[in-house]
Amino acid sequence: MNDLPRDPLVALPRDRLVALLREMPKAELHIHIEGSLEPELIFKLAQRNGVALAYPNVEALRAAYAFSDLQSFLDIYYAGASVLLKEADFFEMAWAYFERAAADNVVHAELFFDPQTHTARGVAIEDVIVGLAHACRRAHAELGISASLILCFLRHLSEDAAFATLEQALPYRDHFIGVGLDSSERGHPPEKFARVFARCRELGLHVVAHAGEEGPPAYIWNALDVLKVERIDHGVRCVEDPALVQRLAAERMPLTVCPLSNVRLRVYGSMAEHALPALLDAGLCVVLNSDDPAYFGGYINENFVAAFEALPQLDARHAYTLARNSFEASFAPAADKQRWRRELDAVFTRLAG
Repeated sequence: MNDLPRDPLVALPRDRLVALLREMPKAELHIHIEGSLEPELIFKLAQRNGVALAYPNVEALRAAYAFSDLQSFLDIYYAGASVLLKEADFFEMAWAYFERAAADNVVHAELFFDPQTHTARGVAIEDVIVGLAHACRRAHAELGISASLILCFLRHLSEDAAFATLEQALPYRDHFIGVGLDSSERGHPPEKFARVFARCRELGLHVVAHAGEEGPPAYIWNALDVLKVERIDHGVRCVEDPALVQRLAAERMPLTVCPLSNVRLRVYGSMAEHALPALLDAGLCVVLNSDDPAYFGGYINENFVAAFEALPQLDARHAYTLARNSFEASFAPAADKQRWRRELDAVFTRLAG
């Protein structure tokens, strides 16, 4: 575990620890921007775009956010995305997220987006990417947040469909830094997308993939060995395979873990059962993130606070490690990472030292 700038008061009073979690700078590396679409904005965009929703009001829609598994969430997630039709809609959605991220002291964010969710409805991929890229530029200029985009392929669709999406997106290559793999994990192993990921690596794109959330540890192995990913999104089921844990630790392979999501989607029965302490104790490069915050009950700071309150073995040293890991695991320039580490050290010196 990384050394703190000064020896911390490991057993901080809870109010000081929570203040530390909220105030420390952090990067968010696992945020599906469509999953930040709050019910109020869904209804606003639906009215603006003339989209009929299956729910009469915001309260009814929010009440539907009771999920039994990943697929039950995805069903309502795709329904919510149906209101996104124009470039301005994508900008407005992302800007709302960045305002929340700034309040949570996020200094860098790498946003996942799902173009196939939108192009299937006749939305131009240009409107998706340009709208999101505009929000990223404005976030940097006005909020001081460094931001990048990662295009995700929907794994329940075919690899040919992923290739088609990649070709559609290439004219806007300067607006995104990498590709990912998301949507329904069960029955859709990483190797299904071996050829398209090889092509993306040839193009110089960063590659990441969801694996080991609902899927077995074998999916993590194959994401590493077949897709040759640089990060594993979720990855919590690695604890079922000691050899895999050893490899992940040795390679400093980042795991972008999303605690509230894991509980809401029944990966764990409660936050107290979460494997986060075991992952950290094993020396893994774990990063905390919000996943789909509008649906899972909280943005990044809520994820930190919920995890630390339910898992009393986590202390200030773990908080420091998680924040440093987030910078290390990002695709940001080295100079930015060094600056953020200095800012982190300053916060810990002030609040925990």
